[in-house]
Amino acid sequence: MKHHLAAAALALTFGTSAMAGEAEIRKSIVEFVGQDAIQSVTKTSYGGLYEVVLDSGELVYTDDKGSYLIDGQLIDLKRKTNVTRDRLNVINRVNIKDLPLDQAIKTVRGNGKRTLITFEDPNCGYCKRFVAETAQLKDVTIYTFLYPILSPDSLEKSKDIWCSKDRVAAWQGWMVDGKAAKSEDCADPIAKNVELGRKLRINGTPTLFLADGSRIGGYKPRAELDEAINQAEKEKTKAKPATK
Repeated sequence: MKHHLAAAALALTFGTSAMAGEAEIRKSIVEFVGQDAIQSVTKTSYGGLYEVVLDSGELVYTDDKGSYLIDGQLIDLKRKTNVTRDRLNVINRVNIKDLPLDQAIKTVRGNGKRTLITFEDPNCGYCKRFVAETAQLKDVTIYTFLYPILSPDSLEKSKDIWCSKDRVAAWQGWMVDGKAAKSEDCADPIAKNVELGRKLRINGTPTLFLADGSRIGGYKPRAELDEAINQAEKEKTKAKPATK
């Protein structure tokens, strides 16, 4: 009986401590930021740190008193992994079924069995390099959301590409060969794409989503991307989106 009481008291002590720590952390960060912009506070298993996810999608760390704020990448030296990046991939996971794929340019390569979703700006240099690389991918369907956020004329270029008779050819022609699409009038989803991108907290291009809903921010070499696509296809039935 004494052992059970001791165990219960210990659990209560740690539970109360964790709650107190979270309350102090919230108070400190809200005072620092000037508004309640905290999505979650979670105690980690490393270094006695707490993980704080902000409404902006950013991830920062602090101590149990909320005395210090660490804004940066946390690296696990023993496992040689980027803890922050891996957590952000989980936090920013989406439900692919919820995405309006009819607002994207659909490019099918081979049997198209694998899935890759991208948000790209026609004036993005890394996007152009990415498009050239993905031309070598096999058996994949690529859904490209035109996402003009970089330059004043990105919007017009996006509309011209979308309103072309052959969107796939127009997109490839501009991104790979620098051939401007012929301007035609049509209803386009570009404004909806921008609204969607902001909702998903996409601040840079290219931003990629794989079949399991995981996110990749920025350019990735073809070999690494191919491997990531394959892994996501295996994981997609087990994936549980953290956000919608």
